[in-house]
Formats: sequence, structure tokens, C-alpha cells
Amino acid sequence: MEAENHTEVSEFLLLGFSDEPKLQPLLYGVFLSMYLFTVLGNLLIILAISSDPHLHTPMYFFLANLSLVDICLTSTTIPKMLVNIQAQSKHISYIECLIQVYFFMVFAGMDNFLLTVMAYDRYVAICQPLYYTVIMNPRFCGVLVLMSWLIISWDSLIHILLMRQLAFCVGTKIPHFFCELAQMLKVASSDTLINNIFLYVATGLLLVLPLTGILFSYSQIVSSLIRMSTGRGKYKAFSTCGSHLSVVSLFYGTSLGVYLSSAVTHSSVQNSVASVMYTVVAPMLNPFIYSLRNKDVKGALRRLFNLEASLP
Repeated sequence: MEAENHTEVSEFLLLGFSDEPKLQPLLYGVFLSMYLFTVLGNLLIILAISSDPHLHTPMYFFLANLSLVDICLTSTTIPKMLVNIQAQSKHISYIECLIQVYFFMVFAGMDNFLLTVMAYDRYVAICQPLYYTVIMNPRFCGVLVLMSWLIISWDSLIHILLMRQLAFCVGTKIPHFFCELAQMLKVASSDTLINNIFLYVATGLLLVLPLTGILFSYSQIVSSLIRMSTGRGKYKAFSTCGSHLSVVSLFYGTSLGVYLSSAVTHSSVQNSVASVMYTVVAPMLNPFIYSLRNKDVKGALRRLFNLEASLP
């Protein structure tokens, strides 16, 4: 197969999950349902937070941003897959693939950053409650989110610029249901040493460091809870962290599962199924975790539904 550079290759083939025609309607129905649940659930969280003045606090400001990012993350991958299933096609253009890689990295990275910022917010609220309103003021919260967007956007842009220098063969097949950077580097026909070095360094800095920050925050929270004298105070303080801990465990647990799956097996189907867990399942479950475990969010959702029911 003749190798051509990126200026000549016009499209790739996304192998997806299965070539079996009988499975296509099932895959379409399952992923369409999951996508709609994800968008609707996260949209309800955003509407509940924005409509309820009681939730205009730093913690729920970050949660609303997380819900928005989860909608965007799922919308980066699933609609294209649904279109391909409907059209019985596996094609994706070179430009579409670049765009998908870029925005997937941006939104996945923002998930990571927002979970870290939310852990810091809980650390300040529990360990330094007297200074909470001073430290977590609206301006500082806005700066944290803005800096997260800028860092991950520039990091993703550098990855794309490096990827633009790679050569690919005509008819290159991507063993996934969307264009993922790691998969693109595997199927490239030119040297990817620089790309891989930057990928490992960026992953170390932008994934390991935030995870370390989350672990440090919760180590301080646990230490502070141990020093509390009343059981009621411990329960109230830790109950505010329960939802966040569940989401953190889901995000990093599924991400680790994807990494281990790709390291242990070379099956493209198994890797794709593992990727579904953090690209689709985690964003779909986040609204349910926060609405079921958080009394404030449940109350806001009830008031939102009551308001809509009372409108003529």
C-alpha cells in the first residue's frame, strides 16, 4: 500500500464495533439512547443549578461546567458514529478526524481539570471553612475554569500540529469508533517518536499531577474529619464529598481500565468497548450520581419540574 502524506490522504476508515449487519440496528439504538440520556441528564443539572439561587455557589458552578463538558465530550464522538451506522459507512474525512481528536482531548482534559478543582473546593470548604468565601470567590473560580480551558486547549493544539506532520497510507483503518490520538499514532506510516514523547510528557503533567492534587485534597479532608469531635459533623462534612468521590472513581477507574485493556489485549473491539466506559457511560451516569446522592440537587430538580408544570 502506498504511503501518502496528510495533504493527499482525504479520509480514514473507522472500524467501529462490528461489521455484522444484524447488530447495526442494536448498536444504533443503544448508543442513541445513551447519548440522549447523557444530554438530557446533564442539561437538567445545568438548568437546575442556573435556576436555583441556593445553588449559586462554587461547588455547583464547577458542577454545571462539568455537565456542560460531559455533553460536549459525548457529542464529539457519538453523533458521527450514529451517522456512519445509519449511512452504513465507515468513512471519516481527514479534517473531521483532526477536529475529533482535538475536541475529544480538550473535553476529556477539562473533565480531569474540573474534577481536580472540585476536590480543591471541598478541601477548602472542610479544612478551611472560615476562609472559604474569601478563597473561593467568584473571580477566583472563574480564573480556575478559564486557566483550565487555556491549558488544555493549547496542549491539544500542539498535539494536532504535531499530528499534521505525520504521513498516513491511503485507506488507513482506525481500529476504534472515533479518532483517538493514541490510535492515530499507531496507524501512522511515518516516525512518531516526537509525538509519543510529547504525549507521554503531557499525560504525565496533565493527568498525574491533577490526580495527585485530588489524592492530596482528600488526604487532608480525611485528616480533618478524624479530628472532628462530633459524628454528625463528620457525616455532614463527608456527605458533601460523596458524589464527587463517586464521579472521580468512575472517571479514573474507567480511564485506567482503558489503559490496561489496550496494554493487555490487541483486540480493537475490546479496546473500543473499554473506551465506551469513560467516553459515554461515565458522562451518562454523572447526573444520576449527583441527583441521587445530593439533597440540594434533588430539591432544585423538584423545584424546576414544579416550575415547568405551573407554566401555562
